[in-house]
Amino acid sequence: MAQDALQTPARAPRETPALLPLGALMLAGISLGAHAQSTAPAATQQLPAVTVQAAGEAVQDGYRATTTRVGKTLQDPHDIPQAVTTVTNTLMEEQQVGSLREALRNVSGLTFNAGEGGRSGDNMNLRGFYTFGDMYLDGIRDTAQYNRETFNLEQIDVLRGSAAMLFGRGQAGGVINQVSKTPLLGDRGKITGSLGTHDYREVTGDFNKQLGETTALRLNLMKRDEGSIRENPVTGAEAEVHREGVGVSLTTGLYTDNEITLNHYYLKTADNPDYGVPFDSATKRPSRRYDAEDFWGTRDTFDDSETNITSLVHQLKLSPKAELRTQLRYATYDRAYWAAAPSNTRAPTVDLTAGQSKTRRSETENLTLQSDLTARADLFGMKHELLAGFEYLKEDSVRWSLRNQGTAASARYSAGVVNTPATRYEGETIAVYVQDTIEFVPDWKFTVGLRRDELDATYSAVNSPKLNFGETSMRTGLSWQPSADTHYYLSYSDSFSPTADLYQLSGGEYPPERSNVTELGAKWLLLEGDLALRAALFRAEKEWERNTDLESTAAILTKKRRTDGIEFEVAGRITPNWEVFAGLALMDADILQVAENRNTSGVVTKADPRLKGQMPRNTPAATFNLWTTYALGQGWKVGGGVEAKTERYAYSPSTANASNIFVNGDFKPNTAPAYARWDAMLAYEQPKWAARLNVKNLFDKVYYDQVYDNGGFTVPGTRRTVILTGEYKF
Repeated sequence: MAQDALQTPARAPRETPALLPLGALMLAGISLGAHAQSTAPAATQQLPAVTVQAAGEAVQDGYRATTTRVGKTLQDPHDIPQAVTTVTNTLMEEQQVGSLREALRNVSGLTFNAGEGGRSGDNMNLRGFYTFGDMYLDGIRDTAQYNRETFNLEQIDVLRGSAAMLFGRGQAGGVINQVSKTPLLGDRGKITGSLGTHDYREVTGDFNKQLGETTALRLNLMKRDEGSIRENPVTGAEAEVHREGVGVSLTTGLYTDNEITLNHYYLKTADNPDYGVPFDSATKRPSRRYDAEDFWGTRDTFDDSETNITSLVHQLKLSPKAELRTQLRYATYDRAYWAAAPSNTRAPTVDLTAGQSKTRRSETENLTLQSDLTARADLFGMKHELLAGFEYLKEDSVRWSLRNQGTAASARYSAGVVNTPATRYEGETIAVYVQDTIEFVPDWKFTVGLRRDELDATYSAVNSPKLNFGETSMRTGLSWQPSADTHYYLSYSDSFSPTADLYQLSGGEYPPERSNVTELGAKWLLLEGDLALRAALFRAEKEWERNTDLESTAAILTKKRRTDGIEFEVAGRITPNWEVFAGLALMDADILQVAENRNTSGVVTKADPRLKGQMPRNTPAATFNLWTTYALGQGWKVGGGVEAKTERYAYSPSTANASNIFVNGDFKPNTAPAYARWDAMLAYEQPKWAARLNVKNLFDKVYYDQVYDNGGFTVPGTRRTVILTGEYKF
């Protein structure tokens, strides 16, 4: 595989202490990569750190990630007593991934939700539980509603299971943490340009400039335009994507004991959003009354957003065994959209008289201060890996619906004209946490952590606008590592979410959501660490599950539900020429207790009791993903893969009379059919340039990969798309 100078260093030696500072691990990783390419047995001891700075090259991780901070300290994912999936930069580039949603197709057990009323943007389920409250960027909450891109990401870490002890309030499915690219020593750059069917055009740039002995600047740029096979048959308007972004970061003190990074991220989107096709009320399948390529939007519908995120990061190595890492972030998210939900009775028209308008404008402002202290120590004859931290989060979000400036028969909206009053959420959270991993006998470790979150907030859209939640979360795990390449563990974690912080209904009227996850897992490193395998058996439960749809009057979806499952994953090199990344998740999900909702008068309404024991929404029994490449020699590489899911349901589990869901006594909700989408790749790679041909949805299959939770519609996936990419490195 051709080496990419812009990748972070790969293989950290297995014996490297997990709590070394980032720079030390980078140097160790490059030293090992150089050793692997040398025929001299003593090369590892002979390569000084200056070699890294002079060469300015880094070894690719490939598909097997070797470092992550998803556990609050830099370590190998192999050593975390919890299931972790990492989508690496190499994998994303080979698949010609642009959006975060497209990258997450590589995560087994993950499904996609269609645009909700106000909860559009990136919206995924993991292990059957929604994750939009568990989106993070470099370990800091990033839960605003927008569509994320990958051009400035080094990797994406998915920590499965409840993670409130590490990250704060959250859900049962897991945490999705985006990891930004950061400066490296040495001068290098890469420019890519892509052209494809459906008016696909993308240009990206990744430039790194060393400014001093330990100072460097990195700049990432992106502009992408993309059409669709789906268009309005009357006007020719298409679902479209128009996005551009900048990621810039400056680091001083690189690979020293005192490292400071200042970075800024900017993303602008100007899309024409696609809300998909309706379900047929008779067949409970996507409607065939209209063509699968019909689009209900017009030339006037829009989805515009601007995101600005500025962060200051300080890493201070206090001693060879202790480090203090502090982040300060200020972020603003502005978004407005007018979308057209499809009609199951009328075909698309020129002026949206057939589709239902979905509108929203939102402005979000977040300020975060987070500090983590990690240390190694020998106490009472045992080895300890200590973590202690503090977090302050201030959130201010306001949203409106847009005002119709047209008529009921012919709507007209613009981003600047809104209905009043606005709905506002203002919250302050203070959290402290501590964790210790104790090696109480050789090869056996016990992890225990506690976190306390105090949330004080106001929310203008609920009957109880003052929100005061004080919640304690825990994480514990027992690990047995009989060798450096083998890890068996049993873990337990829990989480909570008051949900009003996600700008939903219910606020303080109900107890917060509570989740807990128990997981039994095993991780193996094979072929001298080049290939990672893992398996996990889990049980995840959630109480007082909230509705994700802001326009729904039923705040509680289920009082209690559960997902039992088993996951398998493999990532890395089988041979020097053959790489693979694959995952399989089998899930058995059930509603254990149906919803209880009460109105403003205190009257309680229970959901239809027949829903007890049924499979929850958007939780397929099985998902599978595979991507593999083989280097043929002389610079040629071929690759391909598949993403597959069994059928997924879309219905409201909080309804009191579910007669439309039960047909002749049988459970028959709206259903998105099972599918398998195949992709292929052919590449020619040279040290300074490369060309790549990607074919997405090779067999041009009509499939539906997003479902609207309450059952009204589903969104078709990408049809066959051919993309040719050229890449130049310098």
